[in-house]
Parts: sequence; structure tokens; C-alpha cells
Amino acid sequence: MISSKHLFPLGFFLIFLFPLRHASKKCSSSFYIPHRCGPLEAPIRFPLCDHAGFNLHCTDLNKTVLELPMSGTFLVRNIDYYKQQIYISDPENCLAKRLLTFNMSGSPFSSRFSIFYTFFSCPNDVVLPFSYRSIPCLNNSTSSFYVTTNYAFVEIMFPSCQIVKRLHVPSPFGEIEFLSYVGNESLMLEWLSPNCRSCEMEYLRCGFKKKSSLEVKCFGSKEPGHLSSGVLAVIISFSIIGAVTLFGTCIAIRVYNSPRRGHSAIAAAATVWQQPREVMAAVRGLDQSTIETYKKVELGQSRRLPGTNGIICPICLSEYASKETIRFMPECDHCFHVECIDVWLKIHGSCPLCRNSRK
Repeated sequence: MISSKHLFPLGFFLIFLFPLRHASKKCSSSFYIPHRCGPLEAPIRFPLCDHAGFNLHCTDLNKTVLELPMSGTFLVRNIDYYKQQIYISDPENCLAKRLLTFNMSGSPFSSRFSIFYTFFSCPNDVVLPFSYRSIPCLNNSTSSFYVTTNYAFVEIMFPSCQIVKRLHVPSPFGEIEFLSYVGNESLMLEWLSPNCRSCEMEYLRCGFKKKSSLEVKCFGSKEPGHLSSGVLAVIISFSIIGAVTLFGTCIAIRVYNSPRRGHSAIAAAATVWQQPREVMAAVRGLDQSTIETYKKVELGQSRRLPGTNGIICPICLSEYASKETIRFMPECDHCFHVECIDVWLKIHGSCPLCRNSRK
């Protein structure tokens, strides 16, 4: 019978092969296997789960999102649990627009620094100094939008321009260029409570002392000479990988040094090392020749797509543009950017939305 401790290495690898559709409300009992919405998404563990106010969850596209009560939904780019910082971005790639109405009230997050900026718009025929670059995602057919910390300069030098709004903008580094926020850059927020930095430093799991209390404590072995279960499991996993690698190396050396080495020995060695690669190729997904048989089309000015397909590629979350090439999945007719879905199919071999296998 296989004991639970021997099952850990298998679970360690499966967590990256099968992304979660929905994050559980309860935190994982292991420091080393947190919840993930997808294999490349940020880990979700305490206090971002099992704690009121940290509204993180998974979308149907296996993306991690944060819900701020007064500002709506943001994509989660990264989470630094030791520094207690979270990096978020706008799903529509216009973080500057979101900052115009950004409000952290009702959430446990705050910003260490903020800068008072003035947003203003100018007619497109007004020429501004080179140092003033417009914000593309806010511009329209008649006006261009800009931002500056020098409010007086705008009023004196550009009388035809109009002040849109003046507000404090969260900034992680103090006095930095606002243009770092333009496009799909990340905004850094932090939380001060609960404080789990000491647990993170020791690679221990953080959690509540009692259900009725907001005090936290570290869970796991801290006695000298004893490793926590998570650390021990990781050591076991790498030991198994090392043993397999050593075994394969010994086989190769033995085949090479055998009396019958020559073409037959080389062929035998090639068979030993080539077989795992063939198995991995089967796991990865589809080959390019198969992918090329799937229908693709170049979008026109209307950017219309058939069926229930939206105007945003579900993989890169970028809006389709005219002249872009779109590939359709057979049977389900879900569509994606060619460059996005081709890479996906080579790894997974299935539709990212409905998960129907195409092998």
C-alpha cells in the first residue's frame, strides 16, 4: 500500500498539469501546494483566502482576479507574500482609465506612496513639448489626453486645453513617470494586516490562532534539527528526480562500454533516451501540421466573429483588430489569435474554453 507521504511528489506535479476552474474558499493545508487558477497564475494562500475582504477568485478562463468594492475587477499579475504586496492590472489594457475612478475604500489594501497628478485633454491640433506623451487608450478623434504633476504649467502654457481631473495616484516608488502606468502595466498595492512575514521567512504556513480571533500564528515544525513536512516533501521529490536521472546515466554508460558497442549499441542507447521524449511529445499536444488544418481567417474592418465568440482573445485578453488572423477550433468553433492558439495547442492539444480534446 502506498502511504500518503509517497503521494506528495505525484500531487506536486499534477498541480501544474490540471489548472483549477474555481479557487476554493478554504486555504490549502500545505505551504508548497497553494491554490492556483491556472498553471502560470499566482499562488493563492492565506490571507488571500480564508479571510474576509481579500476577494480573489478564478474566472472561467483560469485567470486570477481581484474584486475591489469601489473600483471593480482587476487581473492579478503577481503576489509577494513576504512583502505583502499584490500587483494588479486592467483586463482591458488601460490602467490609466481605471485610475481616474480608483478607490481602495472597503478593502484591506493600501498604497505606501501616492502622487498628485493632473489629467488634462487638448485638441489634436495643439502641439505639446516632446516630454508630454499622450495616453493612447484615452485618446479620441478630437482630443488627446495627458497627465502631469505641474498643474500651473498646464494652465499658463496651454489655455486651449481642459483640466479633466486632479487626484492622488498610487505609486510604488514615489516620484516616477506616470507613463509607466499606461497600457497594461501593473499597479502595486499592499496589505498590513494580518502580518504573516515571520511565517513566510521560515517557510511556514500562516493562519488564524482561533476561529473567533483575528490573531495569526505559524503552523509547522520549528524545532532545531527537524524539517517541516513541506520542506521534507520537496527534498523527497528532488531525491526521486535525482535517482531517475542517475539511473538513466548508468544505463547510457553501460551501453556505451559494452563489448558490442557499435551501430547496435548506439541504436540501443538512442532507444533508451528517445522513448521518454516520444512520450513527452504525446503529452505536449498537437504537431504544427495538424494545427494548420484548422480553419483561419483574416478579420475585416467590422471584426465580426460567428456564434458566441466575443471581441477579445480568451488567451491573451487583447481585443481583436482588423487585419489580424484568427484560427477556429473544429466542432466548437471557438476562435483565438493564431499566434496564441498555436502555442497553446502544442502544449495542451485541447480548446482553452471548452477543454474538448483535439487529438
